[in-house]
Amino acid sequence: MAKQKIVLAYSGGLDTSIILKWLKETYDAEIIAFTADIGQKEELDGLEEKALNTGASKVYIDDLREEFARDFIYPMFQAGALYEGQYLLGTSIARPLIAKRMVEIARAEGATAIAHGATGKGNDQIRFELTAAALTPEIEVIAPWRLEQFREQFPGRAEMIAYAEKHGIPVTASAAKPYSMDRNLLHISYESGVLEDPWFDASAPENKDMYLLSVDPEDAPDQAEYVELEFEQGNCVAMNGERMIPLQVMEKLNELGGKHGIGRVDMVENRFVGMKSRGVYETPGGAILFSAHRKMESLTMDREVMHLRDSLISRYSSLVYNGFWFAPERLALQALVSESQKNVSGTVRLKLYKGNVIAAGVKSPVSLYNPHIATMEADPTQAYNQGDATGFIRLNALRLRVASGVEQNAAK
Repeated sequence: MAKQKIVLAYSGGLDTSIILKWLKETYDAEIIAFTADIGQKEELDGLEEKALNTGASKVYIDDLREEFARDFIYPMFQAGALYEGQYLLGTSIARPLIAKRMVEIARAEGATAIAHGATGKGNDQIRFELTAAALTPEIEVIAPWRLEQFREQFPGRAEMIAYAEKHGIPVTASAAKPYSMDRNLLHISYESGVLEDPWFDASAPENKDMYLLSVDPEDAPDQAEYVELEFEQGNCVAMNGERMIPLQVMEKLNELGGKHGIGRVDMVENRFVGMKSRGVYETPGGAILFSAHRKMESLTMDREVMHLRDSLISRYSSLVYNGFWFAPERLALQALVSESQKNVSGTVRLKLYKGNVIAAGVKSPVSLYNPHIATMEADPTQAYNQGDATGFIRLNALRLRVASGVEQNAAK
């Protein structure tokens, strides 16, 4: 009888290296390792050889960077998504893409299960598994960190390192790292370890080496730099007059934002499982794109459409954060977002300076801003009669007067 096949989301780190070997032994299964290239860069070096040496029968390393930028980052940015007012959802938005590709590989390989190394305390387990449920509900999901058998065997990092040494698994870890990292095209996140203390100052000079994508804003150039971004229907399509695909936009903006110390966030956030956690994020290109997109909308988006979309930002962001990317409600919201972006086209000019993204101009062929109407001088179009505001204010004040009268009478 053919062995069971399991597709494992594999990063090559300590956890997934141990899990690969453990799954193979525990389930007597054939393990297919899958790594999504979503912008980790040098972290991918040597992964295929390492996975095969650890016991994988086959390894997929798929370049998903353009799909990530085009079909995940861009639609999310059209929605103005910002979790709890700060987090640009860099890790959250990557997980449904990884899980989507995992189940595709599982179907192609005839695998009956997928597995991941996410802990039972975090958000990633939910994101992976909700995606699998939405796309391939019949597939089994194995989450070793939620299995008592696995946790008993590996109660701590020392046991995992000893297991790796025993089985000849090459791992770079020899002691606990001061924090953990997750990198992709949109951001890098840092959490756990020393960062679990919310009083720990991640911006202190002695911690500068932690950051990989951006310089300290204090060390950024003393000369501001301008950038022009062109939008078509809510998507950035050109930078400084040069047409680019979404992947190129993200790469160029990351480089530019990192140079000027843009996009650092340090926050305590609410995980879906119920606990609070502290995360430090670098999102240099995303911070620029987010600011530029909002500026473009301010000129071209109808007021009520904008307010309606904005009222849904918290809901949309929570859906992404909590793993419901492929849920029908997120798809329905995306349809509304797409409709709202039809006229979000034009050019935004920004000034980048020491961690700041400063508006420096916006123009559009479909601008809703009319200087003749907005001017404090005489309106040559006579489109707005200031005297009309008297009745407008009187009607809007009517219910306030009535309520005030009721309160005054009750107080007598």
